[in-house]
Amino acid sequence: MRSVHNLPYETKEEQTTVPLPDGTRLAARIWRPVCTDDQPLPAVLEYIPYRQRDLTAVRDSVHHPYIAGHGYVCVRVDLRGTGDSDGVLEDEYLEQEQRDAEDVLAWLAAQPWCDGTTGMMGISWGAFAALQVAARQPESLRAIVIASFTDDRYADDMHYMGGALLSDNLAEAGTMFAYATCPPDPAVVGDRWRGMWRERLEGTEPWVLEWLRHQRRDDYWRHASVCEDYRAVRCPVLASSGWADGYSNAVTRLLARLDVPRKGLIGPWSHKFPHLGEPGPAIGYLQEVVRWWDHWLKGEDNGVMDGPMLSAWMQDSVPPSTAYEERPGRWVVEEEWPSPAVSEVSHPLAQYRIRPASDAARDGEPGAALTVRSPLSVGQFAGKWASYNAPPDLPYDQREEDGGSLVFETAPLSERVEILGAPSVELDLTVSEPVAQVAARLSDVAPDGSATRVTYGLLNLTRHTGTDEPEPLEPGRRNRATVQLNGVAQAFPPGHRIRLSLSTSYWPLAWPPPRPVLLTVHENTSSLTLPVREPRPEGEAPHGLFGEPEGTPPLPTTALTPPEERWEVKRDLIGYRQELEIVKDPGLTRLDHIGLEVGRRAVERYTAVADDFTSVGGESAWTMTFRRDGWETRTVTRIVLTCTGKEFHVHATLDAYEGGDRVFSRTWNETVPRDHL
Repeated sequence: MRSVHNLPYETKEEQTTVPLPDGTRLAARIWRPVCTDDQPLPAVLEYIPYRQRDLTAVRDSVHHPYIAGHGYVCVRVDLRGTGDSDGVLEDEYLEQEQRDAEDVLAWLAAQPWCDGTTGMMGISWGAFAALQVAARQPESLRAIVIASFTDDRYADDMHYMGGALLSDNLAEAGTMFAYATCPPDPAVVGDRWRGMWRERLEGTEPWVLEWLRHQRRDDYWRHASVCEDYRAVRCPVLASSGWADGYSNAVTRLLARLDVPRKGLIGPWSHKFPHLGEPGPAIGYLQEVVRWWDHWLKGEDNGVMDGPMLSAWMQDSVPPSTAYEERPGRWVVEEEWPSPAVSEVSHPLAQYRIRPASDAARDGEPGAALTVRSPLSVGQFAGKWASYNAPPDLPYDQREEDGGSLVFETAPLSERVEILGAPSVELDLTVSEPVAQVAARLSDVAPDGSATRVTYGLLNLTRHTGTDEPEPLEPGRRNRATVQLNGVAQAFPPGHRIRLSLSTSYWPLAWPPPRPVLLTVHENTSSLTLPVREPRPEGEAPHGLFGEPEGTPPLPTTALTPPEERWEVKRDLIGYRQELEIVKDPGLTRLDHIGLEVGRRAVERYTAVADDFTSVGGESAWTMTFRRDGWETRTVTRIVLTCTGKEFHVHATLDAYEGGDRVFSRTWNETVPRDHL
C-alpha cells in the first residue's frame, strides 16, 4: 500500500470524551482539518469496541487521517465499557449501544467544527453499527460506508448458519470475553482506572451463555437485524465484502432490497478492509470512500453514482490452499442487482452422481435413493467460518472430506462456466434421527483430482421450514429442504468438473447433532441450482477500475516478541481422538507514540473422539497484556463448551492480574438445554 504524506487539508489530532445524557463519557480520538477552527466540515464516525488508543491505533492511523486530509472530521469512538470509555459492555448490538450512537452523532453535529452533517463507516462491528443506526434515521446522518457485515444477526452472522450452531459462536464469545474485561489506560483516565476495571470484571459474563439461550430466531435476534425492515434505511449505502469472508451474502441482499442510492463491491478478500485486502488484489478503497463522502456529505457532482451497481471479483480456478497472497481473476460489473445476465440453472442430481467412497448407494442405477452417514472427521479441512488470513485458515483440498460424503459431479466441462451469486441445493430426503443437519459444499475439481472448495452452506433440518419454530423430524418420512450456499463469483475452466458434496456433519466448523444420522437423498427429485453468469462486453470492468491502495503512514511500533500463528489438525489412532488447534499471537508490541506495550494471545481447540457426537468440545482461551513504566495488567479468559445429547455445558474462567498479583477471579459452570440442535 502506498503511503500518502501530502493531502489537500492540513490536519490535527485530539483525544477527548463524548458526554452522554446519562453522564457516561465515551473515549474518542478526533482527526480534523486545521481549517475547521473557522470553517466547519462534515464529520465521519467509526464506532466500535476495539480500543482506539491502542489495539486499533495502527489501523486507524492509516485511514482516518487520510479521510480527514480530504476535508472531513474523522472520529473514532469506543463503545460504552471498552477502551477508556465508562461503563460495561454487556453484549453486542444492544438498544443502549444504538441510543449511545445516536447521542454521539447529535454531539458531533452540534460541535463548532462540524457543519451539522455526519456519516458512519466501519468494518465488521463498525459496519453493523452503521447499518443498524442508519435504520434508526438520526437527523444528521446522511450516508454510510460499510464493509464485512450482515443484515441478519441470526442466520448470516457467526451464530446459527442455517439454524446450525457455528463454532465461531464460541470463538467470537471468547474474543469479546477478552476485550470486554480489559482495563482502561491510567494515562488517560487517571486513578479511576482500577474502579472502572473492577466494574467491567464484575459486570461481564461470557456472551456465549446468552447466545445459547436463543437457539431459534426470536426477538433477541430480530432486534438490530435490518432484514426485518429494509425500508427503515433511508440514507445512501456503499457496501463491500470479500468472497473469503463469512459475510459474503449481505452486499447483494442490500442491493436487491434497499430503496436508496447504493453501490456494492465484493473482492476476493478475507475479513479485511478492501485497501488492506487479503488475498489480493487490494484496491484503492479509501479513494472510493472519499468520493462517496464528497458527493453525499458535501454535495459534489462527482459522478459517484454513475456506472454499475455491483463490482465483483470473478475468481479464476486455483489449486487448494489454506492461504493465497493473490486470487487470479478479473473485475466484472452489473448495472443492477439481481442481474438479468445471471440465470438460475438447475441440475438434477441424478445426472451427476458418482458412487460414494463409502459404497453407500443402495444400488448402482440412476435415480436410486442414496445414503450417507458422515464421520466426525468431515470438516477438519473446512477452514474458518470467516477467514482472517492469519493464521492461514481457508479450506484445504476437499478429497479427504469427500470420502465421508455423497458426491455428485459433472463430466469435464467443455467450456468455461462462470457463476455469480448464491447456489442452492433442493433435497428430497429422509433421515434416521429427529435432529439432523446437512452440509453442502461446491468444489472446483481439477484434472489431477484436487478439489478446491468454492462455497458451502449448512442447514439444521429441524429448521427446514423456518428458523422461528423448529420441529423434530420424523425418521423415515420424506421431506423437502433447501440448503442455501454462500454467495460467490467463480469461474470453472474447460476440463474441470463441478462437484457437489453432501455430508451429515461438518465439525468443527459447525456443532454436530446429538447422534450420527443416516441421510437418504432421492436423487431424481433433488437438484443443484447455479447462478450462471454469461460473460458479455458490457459486463467487463474497464481497465483500472480501482486505483492503487493508499493511506496515511501507520503509527510506528516496535516488535518485542515474535508472532506465532498455528493451525494444526491432530489425530490419535489409538484413542481415536482428533483435535484442531489454532494459535493467533501477533507478539508483544510497543506502541511508540504512547510508550505502551500490548500483547494478545488466543488459542482455540476443537476436539472429538471417534464418532461419538456427544464427545465434541471447543475451547477459546485468551491472554491480554498491557504494560508501561511499572504498570502492568493481564487478563486471562477461557471458555469451554461441551455437550450431552440434551444439553450444552459452559465452563468459563476469568482471572485478572495487576503486576504479579491476581486481583480478580470468577468461574462459571452453566447448562443450557439443546433446542433441536
